Amino acid sequence: MELGQDAPPRAGWTLTALLFAAVVCNINTVVAAIAVPEVGAQFDASQSALSLVALATGLGLSISVLYLGALADRYGRKQMLLAGIAFTVGGGVFSSLSWSVESLVVGQVLVGIAGGMAFPTTLSLIAALWAAGPGRTRVIALWSSVSSMATVCGSVVAGAVLMVASWPWVFVLSVPIAVVAFALVLVFVPSRVGESGDPVDHIGGVLSAGALGSLVLGVSVVLAPGGGAVGAALLATAVVLLVLFAWRQARARFPLFDLRVGRQRLFWLPAVGGLLAVGTLSGALFVGEQFMQSVMGYDPLEAGLAVTPAVASLLLAAPLSARATDRLGTRSTMLVGYGFLLVAMLSMLLWREHTPYPLLGIGFFVIGLGVTFVMTPSRRALTSSTPVQRAGMASATSDLQGDLGGAVMQALLGAVLASGFAAAFAARIAASPQAALVSDEVTHALQSSFASAAHVAAQHPRFSDEILDAAKASLLDGSVLAFLIGTGVILVGAIAVRVGLPSRAEEARAAHSARA
Repeated sequence: MELGQDAPPRAGWTLTALLFAAVVCNINTVVAAIAVPEVGAQFDASQSALSLVALATGLGLSISVLYLGALADRYGRKQMLLAGIAFTVGGGVFSSLSWSVESLVVGQVLVGIAGGMAFPTTLSLIAALWAAGPGRTRVIALWSSVSSMATVCGSVVAGAVLMVASWPWVFVLSVPIAVVAFALVLVFVPSRVGESGDPVDHIGGVLSAGALGSLVLGVSVVLAPGGGAVGAALLATAVVLLVLFAWRQARARFPLFDLRVGRQRLFWLPAVGGLLAVGTLSGALFVGEQFMQSVMGYDPLEAGLAVTPAVASLLLAAPLSARATDRLGTRSTMLVGYGFLLVAMLSMLLWREHTPYPLLGIGFFVIGLGVTFVMTPSRRALTSSTPVQRAGMASATSDLQGDLGGAVMQALLGAVLASGFAAAFAARIAASPQAALVSDEVTHALQSSFASAAHVAAQHPRFSDEILDAAKASLLDGSVLAFLIGTGVILVGAIAVRVGLPSRAEEARAAHSARA
């Protein structure tokens, strides 16, 4: 690929190093979702607890990227990248040694925080090393596609590992890649590239972490069975902390998040639009993996391989989305992406227990196209709207698109899946002729998760087929409801992009005025 005339020295090796680092971070975001059924079976965990396991890495990333991005801007991006790669290995090893669901959640949050040190720094280095123009757009498109492909490929590799080994091994999959990434970054990435000399707003960093953490946890709990009060309290806390964060940023001499940049239409709207797109991919993969394994009977490897069409579409769409962004502008290219995402979500609403694979493959292929056509113009808009001294802010915001979007949508769709599963199973228990014979303890176990229902079925062989059939039907109902919510989110995002973003001509005039 042509890297542009304004590329840094040894541009190919530098980009390779940054891409390896991005792969490490993105593989770690998906392996837990593949291992969820086995984790649930070992620890007899509830559906809500399994959702927390799957979104824990995204939670750690989302609470840390803004603050750590600012620290990298100030004290050295290469140093922060190296530290993040190293700490990712430690977090993965801790996760693999987990003795309970709670310890696994903690380990995955630590992996996410380590990723918050590394992943946003890769994009900030691209923004600092490549001058604005077609070369940078192509590099960002490649970085975006490779990052998303690593997420999908991680599913396949994790599924293959689960066919021959137990679930702890999937949490150390990234270790060999991390070793290579560390060596490449150490040798080929420059140590100092336009870092800022401004002090870091530590108070703002703490407020942002608290606000985003409360938001993700609140969304994951509020719709879950029995979690309404706690979820509402967490969401209220998030609102208060976000208001305090905005107040702090408006008054701080050296803000963590520059509101003058953040309030631009070509910054915050592409940021939100990208957040919803990547969040939809993460949420669809999370629900889809459980659907394929629990309802359709796929083994972990088959479930991982089922999403490989998304890898092909992400690869194919990278150069096409870059050219479309240059020719059509941010708004039109993002709308093309949203069109693909809507088609993908509508196809997923048709999934049933005996759905032929081609319909699944089409859904994953089209969702990959959609994410790439949304994210390439979105990330170009973010980096183009931000001065190089604040590159960490743009890259952290871009990372939040994937991490916060993925965590929130995974939490939302996971909570919808859990509540839909519990409600559907409760209705089936109530309609059963044996309802009076089912104890409260068994009722709770049946409604807790598919793994818990399967455990009950194993304890009661006489009713095993009936219980498993009811569990499959209930998970199907919950999945359809989750996909329906995802479709609504895509429609909202598309409307916001169409109404809020300027046309290509207006965007070009704004860019010319900014350079004047």
